[in-house]
Amino acid sequence: MLCARVINKIEQDHQRFRQIVRGKIRRDLKRFISRGDFVGQEGGRFVSVPVHDIDIPTFRYGDNSGGVGMGEGEEGQGVGKGQGGDQPGKHLLEVDVSLEELADILGEELQLPRIEPKGQHKITTIRDKYSGIRPTGPASLRHFKRSYREALKRQLALGQYDPDDPVIIPIRRDMRYRSWEEVKKPQSNALIVYMMDVSGSMGDEQKELVRLEAFWIDTWLRRNYEGTESRYIVHDVAAQEVDRRTFFTVREDGGTRISSAYQKCKEMLDAHYDPAEWNTYLFHFSDGDNSSESDNRTCIQLIEKGLLPVCNMFGYCQVASPYGSGSFINVVREAFPSSGTAPDAGKVVTSRVNGRDDIFESLRTFFKAGK
Repeated sequence: MLCARVINKIEQDHQRFRQIVRGKIRRDLKRFISRGDFVGQEGGRFVSVPVHDIDIPTFRYGDNSGGVGMGEGEEGQGVGKGQGGDQPGKHLLEVDVSLEELADILGEELQLPRIEPKGQHKITTIRDKYSGIRPTGPASLRHFKRSYREALKRQLALGQYDPDDPVIIPIRRDMRYRSWEEVKKPQSNALIVYMMDVSGSMGDEQKELVRLEAFWIDTWLRRNYEGTESRYIVHDVAAQEVDRRTFFTVREDGGTRISSAYQKCKEMLDAHYDPAEWNTYLFHFSDGDNSSESDNRTCIQLIEKGLLPVCNMFGYCQVASPYGSGSFINVVREAFPSSGTAPDAGKVVTSRVNGRDDIFESLRTFFKAGK
């Protein structure tokens, strides 16, 4: 009984601590997004979030600020050199937060609707569903409350329970374990294709903006789909598929032909992704400096006839560069007005990111429709 009370108290304290952390993250979310204050976001299901002004509980001891314990030295002699500071330090606690919880905080703060996957879910996965209790099983599946209840029932039936000394000791036959069964569950899949201009006008600052926005796009879409896959395309006058690391570090020089990326993307989708089974999200990042008006027209044709019929959304994000003309976003907006009546109207979404502080609103722009 005492053990159960202690465990419940620990669980309550832990939940309260998580609520405090969640509130801190939510209040500072815009800063986290714009500054990228995350550690280890490249792997696993958790990220470490640095949270200010939350103290970890610690033991407090008596004053031990000076003096010498044993060995050479005179009584009262100070240890160390230099003067101590007189200002309080900033407490920094890194808290592991799951990507699912982080995505929920993002959705709440940006007031994003959950995405409804399109098409029929023809792909199924086998999942283990815990559906009952049984008297045998591995220790990892032991059900504490049910085992405790069985032990209490046994001691009451045998007259061994003493209310003045309520000690409950489960024995082997009292143990209960969770049981499971395999169930088939429809799985909705999402494909995210990132395309980026890596010509000479796209510098390290522009790529850092893209990296931050891509992390949050990934986080939100993975919360909405059971299975996600990401592919990466870079381009200058020609396009090629690369891995994630290369996507964010490669630096090219020369001109820009945006249509090369759209053509490469179309070939990839045609070859590997059935639109009836995949929810496809396409994102292109550029400073808007294309090679010619002729290529602008080719881009619009590729978007309209090759990409929009097979994707949920085409997002174009224009990042500010001191070298780019920045005109391509106007070409896209003129060709695909947000108030159009065509079947694919609203699939093309554009945003400008002139600096880190614009990423927050850019994410809202991309996902506010819940497509």
